[in-house]
Amino acid sequence: MADMQRPSPDALIAQLRAQEAQTACGKLRIYFGANAGVGKTWAMLSAAQRERSAGRDILIGVVETHGRAETAALLVGLDALPLKEVEYRGRLLLEFDLDAALARKPAILLVDELAHSNVQGSRHAKRWQDVQELLAAGIDVWTALNVQHLESLNGTVGAITGIRVHETVPDIVLDDADEVVLVDATPDELISRLSAGKVYVPQQAARAAQSFFRKGNLIALREIALRRTAEHVEDDVLGWRIEQSGISGERVSVAWNTSGSILACVGPNEDAAQTVRTAARLAGQLNVKWHAAYVETPRLQRLDATRRDRILAVLQLAQELGAATAVLTGDHVAPALAAQALHLNCATLVLGRPAERRWWQKWPSTKEVGREIAGLAPSLDIVETARVGSSRRLPQALWSQKVGVEARETDETAHPRWQGFLWALGASIAVTLIATLLHEVLELTNIVMLYLVGVVGVAMRFGRLSAAMAALLNVLAFDFFFVSPRLSFAVSDVQYVVTFAVMLGVGLLVGQLTAGLRFAAGVSNSRERRAQSLFELARKLSAALETSQVIEIGAAAVQGHFGGRAVVVALDASDRLHYPDDLPQEFDKSVADWTLRQGQGAGLATNTLAAQAWRYVPLKAPMRVRGVLALEPAHPRWLLIPEQAQQLDTLARQIAIALERVHYVHIAQKALVDMESERLRNALLGAVSHDVRTPLTALLTLAESLKGLPMEEHDAVAQAIVHQAHQLNALVSNLLDMARLESDVSGQSVHLRRDWQSVEEVVGASIRAAKPALKELTVRTEIPAHLPLVEFDPVLMERVLVNLLENAAKYGAPPVVIKAFATEESLVLTVTDHGPGLPPSLRGKEHMLFEKFTRGQAESATPGVGLGLAICKSVVHAHGGTISAACATGGGAEFTITLPRREPPHDPDLEDMERDVAVP
Repeated sequence: MADMQRPSPDALIAQLRAQEAQTACGKLRIYFGANAGVGKTWAMLSAAQRERSAGRDILIGVVETHGRAETAALLVGLDALPLKEVEYRGRLLLEFDLDAALARKPAILLVDELAHSNVQGSRHAKRWQDVQELLAAGIDVWTALNVQHLESLNGTVGAITGIRVHETVPDIVLDDADEVVLVDATPDELISRLSAGKVYVPQQAARAAQSFFRKGNLIALREIALRRTAEHVEDDVLGWRIEQSGISGERVSVAWNTSGSILACVGPNEDAAQTVRTAARLAGQLNVKWHAAYVETPRLQRLDATRRDRILAVLQLAQELGAATAVLTGDHVAPALAAQALHLNCATLVLGRPAERRWWQKWPSTKEVGREIAGLAPSLDIVETARVGSSRRLPQALWSQKVGVEARETDETAHPRWQGFLWALGASIAVTLIATLLHEVLELTNIVMLYLVGVVGVAMRFGRLSAAMAALLNVLAFDFFFVSPRLSFAVSDVQYVVTFAVMLGVGLLVGQLTAGLRFAAGVSNSRERRAQSLFELARKLSAALETSQVIEIGAAAVQGHFGGRAVVVALDASDRLHYPDDLPQEFDKSVADWTLRQGQGAGLATNTLAAQAWRYVPLKAPMRVRGVLALEPAHPRWLLIPEQAQQLDTLARQIAIALERVHYVHIAQKALVDMESERLRNALLGAVSHDVRTPLTALLTLAESLKGLPMEEHDAVAQAIVHQAHQLNALVSNLLDMARLESDVSGQSVHLRRDWQSVEEVVGASIRAAKPALKELTVRTEIPAHLPLVEFDPVLMERVLVNLLENAAKYGAPPVVIKAFATEESLVLTVTDHGPGLPPSLRGKEHMLFEKFTRGQAESATPGVGLGLAICKSVVHAHGGTISAACATGGGAEFTITLPRREPPHDPDLEDMERDVAVP
């Protein structure tokens, strides 16, 4: 037991990491009840008032009083977060404001009704997901939950009450809660409260009394709530004991009989099945959990195939009867069983009745094991079962296989015993020959060392028995060939008898230790392979972005660990299994469909369709089943080993989580595309309905007014018609230009007609083109006289400057200043106005000004569809440049264009143009 009490470094490190993670995250307290009206919210608010009196920072995120006066009275004095108004289908709904809670960051936040579904369009679909984000931000959360809202109990409660609840919470939320406070009320008390109007308003109370709040329903729900709370408390006790076992062994050297769990000890005897059946019957009578364990020692590892098959069959029987099974490894049975019982907090051990061990048996009797366990763990109750001559065999599908048990999971290099004896003989002969050649050089003590080396080699390769045989043969050979008189077993000096005894003892000891290390190394290698498989699968799945990648990676990982063939079948868009084209002929689609529907394993080494050669495992993700994993293992009996079965389930769970992650990534991407499409559609409809319809209406009105106006007024109306037509033409041109500039989406690209241009000429042409929009607005230019020529498309760059000038005319104030200067690598153009500047809502997010259909003022009389700056951005980017917006110094908005430039080539015509531009 000293090893059991020694602190584990790995456990200490894991505990420090867990404490560090808990310190960074908030703590979750759940007020848990059987149904509505038991007083969960009242208990939560009462505790909040006590904490507020103690000086804690308490904030109400959302609390539902349901019109109960005594509950509403507890809100007095507590700070409350204003609810957020969310529009949904033409109605304004009040929802919990998650962002405001994160910004406020109180010490304790009250969030009622954990199972609540958020309004569509919220950041999270469920309120429990909001709570998880709050916990990750380091905020302690108190909440309330009814038992019928737990996902695993939803169907059970629905069958009892006849009412199916659609708002559910995953069980892991309750399991991971730091505190669960049970709020209980007797059925009679709850019915009295309902009649008094303390649960629902009178109309709702009358309906509830006839359906949900019947006494039988309340009793059943109360029992379920009490059991679920007890399970959480039991997990807390077990978790504390596991945590302390790595720190202070003496604290957990005694089993606490809090749950009454039972551990059945499976041995190699024929009555092991009776031990399991007795343990299952006791667990059923006591209504407690039970476990079954088998200890694999180096001796038991060398059992013949029939006995090993019987052990695996008994473990399978235990699983069928509801036990959690485990295969333990160790040099001795009793310490491993005692440690497992204390680890699982089992108060009772069930052993087979002891029988006298025969001299040829290689394992200790049950009597010896029981007596040793009693000494190691005196607090454990030990129950002996009757001896019944019944045994358990593997299913025929597995019995027909001629492969070794776990395929020697802990020792894949096992050899027949006779082969080890032959090697022992051969090693003894080889060492004797070598020692004979070196007899004149080496002392007898060194020859003894050579023989010990031979014993170590045999022990490493073939185990204890072969090493013992080698030690005995070495002693005889040493006596016969090297001890005087030679070639005789006679001994002239009695001291050599001591030498023989020490040589034999040391040989046996070295062989024992070497074989034990070999066994431990095999166990460690097996565990390392399992851990490495999980690590490699998790690493590869983390980079998978498509369902096909997850399927390929998952199948390869399972096949690499178990051998044989593996197939991963995922769901399609209609939630049906999508079978690949290269599906093996032996794969049974009907079994896979059953596995998907039932969410249970089927096929090889299960209770359902066990004659199948394939094992079908459901891919259970946190939200739902995502597909089916099918495996035809190279060694079918591996699936009977609990560790290997758990490995398969863990691999399947990792694949399922990856499939669900990819699924929700696709949903999120589709949601973003839909939201953007909806925004663009609404913006385009708004532009057509307002900015296009307005000039059209004006044109129709002016055209009709021409009929009744005198001739002298026709010119003014005609000018107005021309003005409105120009506005409409500009809007349509912007739409067409935007479509043309973004035609690269369909595989085309913007065609630029680059040429060496004078910046001053392009600026002047832009001012003239924008004159109708500028009207009397003053435009001032600051362009150096010797500004070099720059290569760009003059038509498109003129359009950019026109759009910027029109934007300044709409939203700015005079004067408008155009500046230009050149650096060694770029040309910089700025257009600055002296108006109010950029809108406050876009400051810090200036890049959004260049998005399509973005306007400085969402609703204003200023015409435009919000495409001018988007066109500027597309043209500048096509030239390889950048455009940005900022508030100018001294007020106004400033738009900056940066275009890449290079030195003009040596051309007389270009030099003449530069000289012409430089002339004042």
